[in-house]
Amino acid sequence: MVPIPRTAHPRPPCGSSKSKPGPKPRPIVELPQAASGSWEDPADFPTALALHMQRHGDSCWQLCRSIVKPVEAFDRRTVQSWVSGDNCPATLESFEILRRIELRYRLPVGYFRSKLSVTNRSTRSLRKLEGVSTAERRRLAWHLPEDFDLRSREERQEIIDWVRRVIITGTTDYRKYQAAAMKHRFAIRFPGLLDQSSVRNRAPSDDPSITRAARYAGGNICAPPPLMEEMRELLAFKMSTLTAVGYQRTGMWGHETASQKLEHLGLMLGALAAAPDGPVSGYGVPIRNLTLALLAFPAVWDWYLRWRERKRGLFTAWEVDMLRTALAVTRKETGWLRQNPKLAEHLDIIPGLISEEDISRANNCWNLVCDEMYTCASRLVKEIERVARVHRDPFEPILVVLESESPLGEYRKITEEISQSMPDERRYPVAAAEGLRSFLMLRIGLHSGLRQKNLRQMLYCPPGEIPASERNLSDLRRGQLRWNTRENAWEVFIPSSAFKNANSSYFGNKPYQLRLPDLGGLYEAIERYTFARPRLLHSATDPQAFFVKTVKKTSADAAYDQTTFYEAWRLTIQRYGIFNPYTGRGAIEGLLPHGPHNVRDVLATHILKKTGSYEQASYAIQDTPEMVAKHYGRFLPQDKAALAAKILNKVWEHPA
Repeated sequence: MVPIPRTAHPRPPCGSSKSKPGPKPRPIVELPQAASGSWEDPADFPTALALHMQRHGDSCWQLCRSIVKPVEAFDRRTVQSWVSGDNCPATLESFEILRRIELRYRLPVGYFRSKLSVTNRSTRSLRKLEGVSTAERRRLAWHLPEDFDLRSREERQEIIDWVRRVIITGTTDYRKYQAAAMKHRFAIRFPGLLDQSSVRNRAPSDDPSITRAARYAGGNICAPPPLMEEMRELLAFKMSTLTAVGYQRTGMWGHETASQKLEHLGLMLGALAAAPDGPVSGYGVPIRNLTLALLAFPAVWDWYLRWRERKRGLFTAWEVDMLRTALAVTRKETGWLRQNPKLAEHLDIIPGLISEEDISRANNCWNLVCDEMYTCASRLVKEIERVARVHRDPFEPILVVLESESPLGEYRKITEEISQSMPDERRYPVAAAEGLRSFLMLRIGLHSGLRQKNLRQMLYCPPGEIPASERNLSDLRRGQLRWNTRENAWEVFIPSSAFKNANSSYFGNKPYQLRLPDLGGLYEAIERYTFARPRLLHSATDPQAFFVKTVKKTSADAAYDQTTFYEAWRLTIQRYGIFNPYTGRGAIEGLLPHGPHNVRDVLATHILKKTGSYEQASYAIQDTPEMVAKHYGRFLPQDKAALAAKILNKVWEHPA
């Protein structure tokens, strides 16, 4: 086969350059002229960038040629991903490119940055955030300015200290005490009882591996089986619908009260078990010797009360409440301890607290032991009530709001801040759903004044479905957010039995029913949230509550509990409520982190300032005028004088 001859192409002479095929690149113009004609400013970043590139005749390649320096490693595909919405600026280098684009197109400084969601804040740009864990880095990233890495070391440290002090922890004395106390946990836990979960990374309390060194290190410990059984019997006695045969009682505990008592008794028993030379400075009682029978001995209570005083530096109403629990369980005829003399068999000698003689007396004359404890507790209640002080001022975090002329109007700024900072639902569907959830938490809370329990347990009935009956809701002790077809409006319906003060004269055995107003985008937000709500659930079981957690790999339960709902509200205040002078974000200067209960303070104080009526203020928070006067009277004296002066001054406005 004869080979096909190749055509010889002459080489160009040395020094000449071969031109590339295709059109020649356009010359670079520093400030190109925009096309004439009107245009509407888009709300999102990708559309705005694409619009202005089109107006100025730039392609992604031409734009990069014009603004990227030869020594910079910036790929034009990055701009393409910005325009398509697949990516967005998140680093200092990207923000510098945005600044150059704004300069090229003669746009205001920060034009593109204002269209970026705050959720775009990336920890990748915080390269000079040294000595900070990954978890804290994520928490801090939201609250740091974009030019954090460009600032001096002194400025960076100043910003970090401010964020930690004001936003993350809060600056109140109680918050400082609480933050220090939480580092050394010591409670006895009762997994399986009520909502208490098991303790992670801790051996069961009957495991011989729990040595003195382990108790010195601190941490929650599971109750031993005998103590677990005692607590189960106590809860059954106080929570069952009917009193067991052979027992007597006065009153019963609801779920919330029982959970609180369980936690408080666990703290007391944990303090007794903690090592005396450890950070908790407990008594060092062996775990196996813990029993509820210890509640019947004044020496145990004397040590615990003095330990509490040393730890806090003062007595509070908390100690009074614990002593009243001791009174209840040792009361004649109806006390649970008094009706269970068999508990004396669980006692063992504890040097300094329980002697052999005490055990003998308890086994032989249990009623006498309970009588002595009842007398002692009655005396201690009176003594502590005289000296008890308030450790935590509940109004301190929101004092700047309560002292304003319109507390509700001031607090409303937080919801407006959330609306303005709402992420793009197309690019950040989960973050947008979380933003809507935060918005609705505050809005429904501000309209209803509900307690945390009623707000977080509120069920949801979408339009078109039959709402739950009052009887069913009463059995569940929960309310429901539902569409009222007759009123053509959303309403909150809660049976009186679901409230903490169900027997209050406010309810009169009637359900609570509130029609929500279609104001400030509330109905639109409810519709958008119900559509986005499945994004928060992922594959978890729907708890049927209106507000659900964001289900992640580390959590399978989408239902809020008391702690997680408080943290969700607190996170909302940290992100949107507290004004940050370094980022310019946040609604209210001087605000501190707080929980959902403070919204009731805002409503009651607002109505008091506007009307001077305790009765009208009580309507807003489903309570009685007496309770409002007791808790909120401190904000009214000057406002009463102002209201009276307003009426009297009208006489002087017009000459006689």
